[in-house]
Amino acid sequence: MTQLIKTQADIEGMRIAGRLAGQVLDYIGHFVKPGVSTEELNRLCHDYIVNVQAAIPAPLNYGAAPGRPGFPKSICTSVNHVVCHGIPSETKILKDGDSINIDVTVIKNGYHGDTSKMFVAGKASILSERLIRVTQECMYRGIAVVKPGARLGDIGHAIQRHAEANRFSVVRDFCGHGIGKVFHEEPQVLHYGQPGTGMALQAGMIFTIEPMINAGTYHTKVLPDGWTAVTKDHKLSAQWEHTVLVTGTGVEILTARREEDLSFLAP
Repeated sequence: MTQLIKTQADIEGMRIAGRLAGQVLDYIGHFVKPGVSTEELNRLCHDYIVNVQAAIPAPLNYGAAPGRPGFPKSICTSVNHVVCHGIPSETKILKDGDSINIDVTVIKNGYHGDTSKMFVAGKASILSERLIRVTQECMYRGIAVVKPGARLGDIGHAIQRHAEANRFSVVRDFCGHGIGKVFHEEPQVLHYGQPGTGMALQAGMIFTIEPMINAGTYHTKVLPDGWTAVTKDHKLSAQWEHTVLVTGTGVEILTARREEDLSFLAP
């Protein structure tokens, strides 16, 4: 059974795992540039997680099921119109202007830290730059409403309202999730919805907020590899993700990185 309310020991374990996940993104950003392959980024992250952090890359071999192999790499690399779960490859070479979401989940002492960030190889287009910025703002707006007594629908509504006000669309096929000793658990955290609906939040809950925002239609399709999800119209997509804890008075971002301006969380 899913343990929605974490113990203090669980929370401390999640803080450690979250901090490590954020550090992986701090590390890998220096290597994102035109000419690098997504497989090279995967190798660098894998070695950092295993050899420096003494942790485990959660995506590697995750999710094997009848008719679908487990995820074959240690991170997800979703380039341009790839919405999520892009598989690193030697043949996928980043070009100038490519946008890429790097999604990292580490396991440390049995606890999962899950986070992702957008990067650009070289110089971004005006559209890509705006989509990336608005998507991060969507995530932050969703995080800002988290507190005891708020509802899951409040999170989705804040994200959807900001995305659509900027003429972008919110992916419906994938969502945030509870997380702890299990990678994906309840609750499901939709990135669209109506305020005042859904589960009421309680102190001690831990889950991800990870909006996927598209420049065109929100419709997606999964490629024959069983993992890679792309926009149906092949227009750009962006995603940002944090793992958050509902505290007694508000929210704590467990995967926060050093360069982030989190002043929006100040009382």
